[in-house]
Amino acid sequence: MEVKTNEKPLRLIVVEPRGSGGMIHYAYQLCGALTNVGAQVTLVTSNEYEMESFPHNFTVRKQMRLWSPTEMSEPGGSYGGVTRKLLRVIRRVIRGIRLIVEWIRLTRYLLNAKPDIIQFGKIEFPFEAIFLNILKRYGLILSQICHEFETREQGNNPWVNFSNKLYRWVFDAFSIIFFHGESNRQRFLSMFETPKGSLYIIPHGNEQLFLSVRSRTTTQMQMRERYGIDTNAPVILFFGNLMPSKGLPDLLKAFAEVHAKENHARLLVVGRPSKLMDMDALTELVVRLGISQATTIDARYLPMEDVAPLMDMATMVIYPYLNSTQSGALQVAYTFGKPVIATKVGGLPEAVENGKSGFLVPPSSPDELAGAILKLIKNPSLTREMGAYAKYLSDTRFSWDSIAKEIMSIYEPAVNLSRH
Repeated sequence: MEVKTNEKPLRLIVVEPRGSGGMIHYAYQLCGALTNVGAQVTLVTSNEYEMESFPHNFTVRKQMRLWSPTEMSEPGGSYGGVTRKLLRVIRRVIRGIRLIVEWIRLTRYLLNAKPDIIQFGKIEFPFEAIFLNILKRYGLILSQICHEFETREQGNNPWVNFSNKLYRWVFDAFSIIFFHGESNRQRFLSMFETPKGSLYIIPHGNEQLFLSVRSRTTTQMQMRERYGIDTNAPVILFFGNLMPSKGLPDLLKAFAEVHAKENHARLLVVGRPSKLMDMDALTELVVRLGISQATTIDARYLPMEDVAPLMDMATMVIYPYLNSTQSGALQVAYTFGKPVIATKVGGLPEAVENGKSGFLVPPSSPDELAGAILKLIKNPSLTREMGAYAKYLSDTRFSWDSIAKEIMSIYEPAVNLSRH
């Protein structure tokens, strides 16, 4: 009887420089799923790798020595404005040099490793196209999961528009580009010339890893005690990085309307602020709206083990974004069976089934956002039904194994073609 030998497994290197936060959570889960469907995966990331203690079925190289994304302090201390600006410029120069050095080290490693495919996430700066094109010139197949392709947080000004245009050279280096939603692909094509590579749509995977790290000491009731929220009070939760594009002032205005009608409701905002987020202005708005006693802003990176009791406590989770491609934070809510209310921007309408897993409202519409919140507060049975359906979507449509199979069905023909 003829014995067939297994084909050589596809050798994949995934590059994710950020060792903590949502991007590494995404990369960790996807690497595990790709390994499950037959790939030989190596994750290259920061030396500050948050997932160190988690189980791994793939190889990790902690070789990138970059600054931590949690660094929020402004340089200068008590120095004056001019000195502070000078120190900020010096810090940026030093970081730029560090990034170039790390890209040189990374490029050497990738050229020596010669994997079948190198997969990248977001490329932070247009100049990184230089190194991507070196890798491409040496015959390596590059792919990207394109979480973001434009600068969202710094407004619409000539410099930002020019910077966005420079990313064309980045995208031309990739043979395969994945987007989370057809609307994002269409937006991409409206901004850039048709790239040389092929474009594909995949869902954003769930956040099941948070189920595995429930705090052994913190329960939902203890979380309520931590934030001073009564046992029966409905909790309206915002969870994720705090950025200008997330529409938090709209949420505060909507909650002021909600609280006027349901004064037992509580708003909880949890997340790490970006350097562009004006937290003083946000706090002042809370006071001006008269919702200080019912609103808590926990402006920090929440430990992973505290996410589960936080979600358990939430009645609903709100995503009032002004613009977006997709949302990993939304997938956290789905994972824990929570209904969501999101704005009709980017790929969010493709993830939220309006009236089934939550509600969709227009961006910058506090009145409509308030109306959707009140529907869920006043109808607990609807809230439970939507939460159960959100959980179903997390376990099925957004499962990592099905996404990994989709990706491999694209990678394998590309690699087979290059081998022959």
